Amino acid sequence: MRVLVIGSGGREHALCRSLKLDPQVSELHCAPGNAGIAEIATLHDIVPTDPARVAELAERLGADLVVVGPEAPLVAGVADAVRAKGVPCFGPSGQAAMIEGSKAFAKDVMNAAGVPTARSRTCSTPEEAERALEEFGAPYVVKDDGLAAGKGVVVTGDLGAALAHARACERVVIEEFLDGPEVSLFALCDGSTAVALQPAQDFKRAYDGDEGPNTGGMGAYTPLPWAPKELSEQVMREVVHPTVAELAGRGLPYNGVLYVGLALTSKGPKVIEFNARFGDPETQVVLDRLETPLAGLLMACAKGELADQPPLSYREGSAVAVVIAAENYPGDPVKGDAITGLEPTEHAYVLHAGTSVENGRIVSSGGRVLAVVGTGPDQESARNHAYELVDRIELRGSHHRTDIAR
Repeated sequence: MRVLVIGSGGREHALCRSLKLDPQVSELHCAPGNAGIAEIATLHDIVPTDPARVAELAERLGADLVVVGPEAPLVAGVADAVRAKGVPCFGPSGQAAMIEGSKAFAKDVMNAAGVPTARSRTCSTPEEAERALEEFGAPYVVKDDGLAAGKGVVVTGDLGAALAHARACERVVIEEFLDGPEVSLFALCDGSTAVALQPAQDFKRAYDGDEGPNTGGMGAYTPLPWAPKELSEQVMREVVHPTVAELAGRGLPYNGVLYVGLALTSKGPKVIEFNARFGDPETQVVLDRLETPLAGLLMACAKGELADQPPLSYREGSAVAVVIAAENYPGDPVKGDAITGLEPTEHAYVLHAGTSVENGRIVSSGGRVLAVVGTGPDQESARNHAYELVDRIELRGSHHRTDIAR
């Protein structure tokens, strides 16, 4: 199988790593990729949000499968353009990807499907936002309606900060705060059938103790020993299957991964958000534990043949990912600093997110630069292995959380 992965982040490196380990994959390509992906795939320097260019590349390579990683290319219609060339593609259509591209659209789908979620208001003016914030009270939850690379959400007890975020966005969704621990669940979908991957938990705040601003994610781990055993089945029954059915009923069959961000509230699991792609950095740990070969699984989704697949299998033990971020992240991150100490250890390895090569050196080129994945027979050993490798890596001004999976 000749596979083309679209994207350049840690999620795409994790996807490429799993695909490279799949004996079915004979050729692996990535566009545009990063310094780490370059070690295992052939890179192509194209703009990933250009549907025509991506489709042309897939056709030129003779790709058997295209896997679209990030949300922006999906919303731009890259999957539609690839499928129009007759190439199987893992990723929802541009319209179906609005489940992430518009928080208001996602809420409309959830409400129509009877999915448990927070009460909300969609606001287009500061006056509407002020009334909604008053209605729901603190802590205030304000979400940019459009794509914001995982950083469009403000959760704060400060009314002024909540209003400022609302004013900075064209349209926002304001909703009640959901209490309880958060869980990420990925569901693989082929338009009608859906299968859950192992749940994970990520850490959104920039600093230890869940302090500081929201980020795209500073670490993750799986499995979740504390989570209810029936959680996946309940979420599939109450959330995923009704959502997939609602989208299909609207003429938007959902093909790809549906990311379900959940709060395990005192009244049961409720959806915080949907994403139209694998979450980052949860993908790094979930794919590490997935034993079922990935290429055949994604191809089954692309071809509408997921129901024919055997049950998924997982490796024993635990995986923990720790993100190393550039100086000033999540603000305006410093780029161009050299990175050393990237060699894997027996029980840990590095996935690149924001890296490139300059004059033969690997340098930082994004906010979240690396994810270090540690593995072990239990969560504590996996965590220790991850941090042992984190301590060997040098990147001037970088920061990471020290309490991931604690």
